[in-house]
Amino acid sequence: MSTVANQVMWNRLISVVEEQAQALVRTAFSTSVREAGDLSAGVYNAEGLMLAQAVTGTPGHVNAMADAVPHFIRRIGRDNIRVGDVYITNDPWEGTGHLHDITVVSPSFHNGSHVGFFACTAHVVDIGGRGFGADAASVYEEGLYIPIMKFADQGQVDHTLIQIIRGNVREPDQVIGDIYALATCNDIGQRRLAEMMAEFDLTDLSGIGDYILHNSRRATLERIAALPRQSASGGMTIDGFDQPIDLKVQLTIETDRILCDFAGTSGVDKKGINVPLVYTKAYACYALKCAIAPEIPNNAASLAPFEISAPAGSIVNATHPAPVALRHIIGHMIPDTVYDALDQILPATVPAEGAGCLCNFQVSLRPVTGQGQRAEVLAFNSGGAGARPSVDGLNATAFPSGVMTMPVEATEHTGPVIIWRKELRPDSGGAGQFRGGLGQYMEVGARQGYEFDFSAMFDRVDHPARGRQGGADGAPTTIAQDDQTPMRGKGKQYVGEGRRVALGLPGGAGYGAASDRDPALVRRDLIRGYISPDAAIRDYGLSETQVAKILAAVAKGAPT
Repeated sequence: MSTVANQVMWNRLISVVEEQAQALVRTAFSTSVREAGDLSAGVYNAEGLMLAQAVTGTPGHVNAMADAVPHFIRRIGRDNIRVGDVYITNDPWEGTGHLHDITVVSPSFHNGSHVGFFACTAHVVDIGGRGFGADAASVYEEGLYIPIMKFADQGQVDHTLIQIIRGNVREPDQVIGDIYALATCNDIGQRRLAEMMAEFDLTDLSGIGDYILHNSRRATLERIAALPRQSASGGMTIDGFDQPIDLKVQLTIETDRILCDFAGTSGVDKKGINVPLVYTKAYACYALKCAIAPEIPNNAASLAPFEISAPAGSIVNATHPAPVALRHIIGHMIPDTVYDALDQILPATVPAEGAGCLCNFQVSLRPVTGQGQRAEVLAFNSGGAGARPSVDGLNATAFPSGVMTMPVEATEHTGPVIIWRKELRPDSGGAGQFRGGLGQYMEVGARQGYEFDFSAMFDRVDHPARGRQGGADGAPTTIAQDDQTPMRGKGKQYVGEGRRVALGLPGGAGYGAASDRDPALVRRDLIRGYISPDAAIRDYGLSETQVAKILAAVAKGAPT
């Protein structure tokens, strides 16, 4: 097959898995999938090596899922793989890191021969147990565990499994609906793959698979070979649950690989913020690929040169039965930890620290009278991204997860919750030559007659994002009830009828000295409300007269 034909097929595979992912978005029941894109989809060869991933999805899911399919092959057994099979698990250590992620794998057959697999993952709104939050002391408390098993055996769905799942979760229709959506999107991928193989007269994926893997590895190794052979250590401290967590990494660039060793990182926490190694690997690899080889497609071969290790029993290599429900809290901080080291080797390459983890919360609503419908509402939100070496950070944008913020309308549609306020948070982005991205203000309550438990999943309360190269820190997270009752950054907390939760989501840090910022950008930020008059004077050196003139011109409608 010619190089041109192979390249066409490679692109075609990417379009196949993107259609697979979009089918999941369209058919999923949970807003976390439909609105936020908290999912992944990919195609694998018969050996279980990922050949292509969808553009839609999160690195934590897809890079973790890259390691998952071999576990399915081992557990199911090659001699037990049949046409019409669908496999399932939510094993945190053999899936994507916590029980709330359900991974579905389907073998792909062409003309009766097994040629590969399709896999996808989605975050479900509830999996039983204590509910989505950090409060559990072991994984056994965090919900229903589904070992790697057959959801469908040669086309016959296991209805006993469905009954068990329905009987153990708070939102059975949503969860079962999401599982069927996962299975369906794999089926769509299989159909499109069969069409492609027929069009190009392929009997298997070995030829195109070898082409993809060989070229991806070669291109990645070329990028690594061009880097300086150096080592550097990095670290950061974040809130943790009851006490701060230290993340440490030793980064070493060798001729044909990059090593990341997280020795020295804090040990396993008593609460559910621990991270299985597969999730740590996912985000460490993602950080390195973004900085070194962002345009090389993500697959088994392009990920292989990045070798990630961490001591067993550390918070980034938590072993069973550690609680791991909020593994994203720590996992989303991994890239900034890696960049703290990489910045010493490749200056002017990586951004300043950002909000890091998603600013999620789950609201468990119930009628005060005890009579009426209960509801579980999960909301994904973002703080600001860190400023980059040549441009401002993005406002209210999730890096590194890539998950989208849920619209207010979609959130309120899922239950009797009210989002009273949702707007950008002025002055939350760290000052600098390039300003950090802004966080958000939010105010959350319930309809009349409801009380709720608010499960907080925040960090950066006591340890805001740090500036780089002289940039200022971002604003910290704030959380309290509207009557000034203080609330914790993590954990389930009661909110009475009529009360609201007021949130200030964190900002990204600045890059470079604020004195070097383009005055035109300071003026623009002041006009847009990104910075206050006080910040313009304090951080960027404008005089009171200059600020007054700018604001007066805006009030008069003069060109700005």
